[in-house]
Amino acid sequence: MKAMGNTRRLMALVTVGAALAAALVAPGAHAAQGTEGKASPAGSQEAAVRGLLPGWKLTGTGTDARFRGLAAVSRTTAWVAGSKGTVLRTSDGGRTWRDVSPPGAAELELRDIEAFDGRRAVALAIGEGEASRVLRTEDGGATWTESFRNTDPRAFFNCLTFFDSRHGLAAGDPVDGKFRVLSTADGGRSWRVLPDAGMPAALPGEAGFAASGQCLVSSGAKDVWLTTGGAETARVLHSRDRGLTWTASASTLPAGDPARGVFAVAFRDRGHGIAVGGDYRPDQASPQAAAVTGDGGRSWRQSATPPPAYRSGVAWLPYSRTAALAVGPTGTDLTLDGGRTWRTVDPGSYDTVDCTPDLGCWAAGEKGRVARLGF
Repeated sequence: MKAMGNTRRLMALVTVGAALAAALVAPGAHAAQGTEGKASPAGSQEAAVRGLLPGWKLTGTGTDARFRGLAAVSRTTAWVAGSKGTVLRTSDGGRTWRDVSPPGAAELELRDIEAFDGRRAVALAIGEGEASRVLRTEDGGATWTESFRNTDPRAFFNCLTFFDSRHGLAAGDPVDGKFRVLSTADGGRSWRVLPDAGMPAALPGEAGFAASGQCLVSSGAKDVWLTTGGAETARVLHSRDRGLTWTASASTLPAGDPARGVFAVAFRDRGHGIAVGGDYRPDQASPQAAAVTGDGGRSWRQSATPPPAYRSGVAWLPYSRTAALAVGPTGTDLTLDGGRTWRTVDPGSYDTVDCTPDLGCWAAGEKGRVARLGF
């Protein structure tokens, strides 16, 4: 009976996931009537799910911090990390947020956070030299422990990812011509620099972007991808052994300038991924802001209809093989065909997005903006 109950719950989640995608993509986002005053098929579909999924719902965070770090645990629990050393946590779906910022961290730029549940989280502060640090909590943010402080003035760390509750990596810009990677095997309590013998040489001017906490992402027990920009080619590096050896592949995203590159990737399994990015300068166009892969990142194909502008974050919708969201300062886009075509569904500004198995999709960005897809 338990197995049957789990199966029914999974089927229900899949159904809701399909409704989620339908609600976002339906033409006439807030009207169920067709042009002739009659309910159109798309309008009827939207009406059926409107009460279920009204779209992004902004939550009141009470701060103007910019949140580029986001860890969605569930529909009710999420963490955000951002400027001025700010960390917030909610356990009631965003109705209230608790300020759990590390003491004395006001000068730190927190750009990534990974959470295992409502009590355990690991946050990354970025910057040159000792500004790059890793902080860890086991009590919901009541106390924090600094588990890593960078002492190399040449190093600058950008992103974190975890394979499970113990094994994780942090990635930084090149040092001595190769990207630097840290590894932990104890949930972030301690870190060591991995040897770089298996890391391809960085291109001139190549670096990572600490824009959304998604420049380093993992899928499964050992696969991890690292995104780059700033060089003549924007690349995605892939490791199948938790960061010991890497291969590099050229993407189709804008490159050739320090402001251009791949800013985020998301993989729904070891093979299928989406890359987003472009040129983060608001006065510059990003006509090729997304690409897809079906072979684990060995090759990338330009999206036929990409998002209309730079995007910094991307996430697959739960229980879908084809639906994903991309976010950036000028809006949210939805794909229903695995990243080949995109449609803008919301104009709000967000830097990062994350979804959970129970359909808890969250987005965060500037001026304290944190939103959740409501049900």
